[in-house]
Amino acid sequence: MDASTAAHLTSPGDAKDTPAYRYAQLSQADCEVELARRHIDFVRETAPAVLAPVRLTGPLHGVVFRTDQSEKARTTSRWEIADCRLVLALDDFAEILRRHDIVEVRHYSMYRPPRSWPDDKIGTRHDGALALDAGRFIDGTGAVLDVDRDFHGAIDAKTCGDGAEPRPATAEALALRAILCEAVDRRLFNVVLTPNYNKQHHNHFHLEVTAGVGWFLVH
Repeated sequence: MDASTAAHLTSPGDAKDTPAYRYAQLSQADCEVELARRHIDFVRETAPAVLAPVRLTGPLHGVVFRTDQSEKARTTSRWEIADCRLVLALDDFAEILRRHDIVEVRHYSMYRPPRSWPDDKIGTRHDGALALDAGRFIDGTGAVLDVDRDFHGAIDAKTCGDGAEPRPATAEALALRAILCEAVDRRLFNVVLTPNYNKQHHNHFHLEVTAGVGWFLVH
């Protein structure tokens, strides 16, 4: 890990009490029980490298998470497969989104199937369907917060906390920061990467649950 990334890494003493940590430790069976307890609509999927693959068939707290694909294509799209543990974090995130009147999140992908993978190995990040790349947030009026257009960050700039401010600090940029940083404060995801991280992330927030770690990266 380079020094720039390390500067954005924290290892809190209460990491094991955070949602991201707790969700990441769940088995497939325990995770699906929790989905059912929360009345989350899903179907189980089959996906190499994914511990607990599911496909959402309804919204989370009234928020739809989807790609730009057609409704027909979405029913079989590999990019809309998620690990159940990521879904739990997204369900919590949806509570935050609803408070900001967001009703839809357009993402680029969750699962990205590895080209070749041992049958007995579980993947991480997108290989394991444990990360979502959120590009646009749509509110109840149809207005769009577009990460590429509205974030107004800078490479290696601070994303949340004291001294973290978009430039220019437009209403849209501040709204995106408010949504994202509330999720950071609640520690729903182990990894949060933004346009402040590198050029490859100029148009999305990478939101990831990571199993077996007690650290958090916000960059």
